Amino acid sequence: MRPALEATGLGVRYRRTWALRDCSLAVPAGRVAALVGPNGAGKSTLMHAAVGLLRPARGSVGVAGEVAFVAQDKPLYEGFTVAEMLSFGRRMNARWDDQGARDRLGALGIPLDRKAGRLSGGQRAQVALTLALARRPDLLVLDEPLANLDPLARHDVMRTLMGEVAERELTVLLSSHVVSDLEETCDWLVVLNGGRLQVSGDIEDLLADHLVLTGPAELAGALAARPTGGAGVVSGGPAGRQATLLVRGAPALDPRWQARPAGLEELVMGYLRSPESAALPGLAGVGT
Repeated sequence: MRPALEATGLGVRYRRTWALRDCSLAVPAGRVAALVGPNGAGKSTLMHAAVGLLRPARGSVGVAGEVAFVAQDKPLYEGFTVAEMLSFGRRMNARWDDQGARDRLGALGIPLDRKAGRLSGGQRAQVALTLALARRPDLLVLDEPLANLDPLARHDVMRTLMGEVAERELTVLLSSHVVSDLEETCDWLVVLNGGRLQVSGDIEDLLADHLVLTGPAELAGALAARPTGGAGVVSGGPAGRQATLLVRGAPALDPRWQARPAGLEELVMGYLRSPESAALPGLAGVGT
């Protein structure tokens, strides 16, 4: 099976500044992929390149099937009513699911005769998402879909999205600064840091391959220096008499270490704090 999104050696720059460098990744079809990283990491650049809004300076990026994109500012025609935007979408898209869109907006209580400029932030997000879903895409790309929404609106948007994912085989790539928004919805993780790909893989596999160790500070140096056959310290170090480390693999441990599974936020933050570390499986077999 071909991946829903695949980039090979992708590089994008703005004048003399590289926003992405040597980015090679694949997102399997049918997954909900979280794209995380600090401001300026290249998340929006990757998304814009994937949907054809930016031309790469190097390498390539491609998607399989139809793609729909919702930008971070959730652009809508301010002077159009919701019904007029649905009508416009129907005329412009051969695969348009008009009844499904109307049913979804009706269930959300969003009036079709209200102009986009008078919608609340949560309503704007729901309308933008509904318009994207009505195109019946194979890949849905969402740039910070939960930004500037209150907790209830965030929950409602994610519930709408996951309901659609459950109904049909849809691949989703969504970015967020809030890892807790992604823990119960995403099953694939992509971490960008400083314009470079740092982590890409199945979330369950990544979590199973990492531990958080806590122990006496004097043990940290010995563990970091020890050859571990593919395992190693990702990040962390002494804080007073104690050391806390994120490690990959299963190194032989001194009995004074206390080990526990890493959480998703600990995994993400551990890699972001250590830009030289990476967890990047090969592209082969990603489509399975």
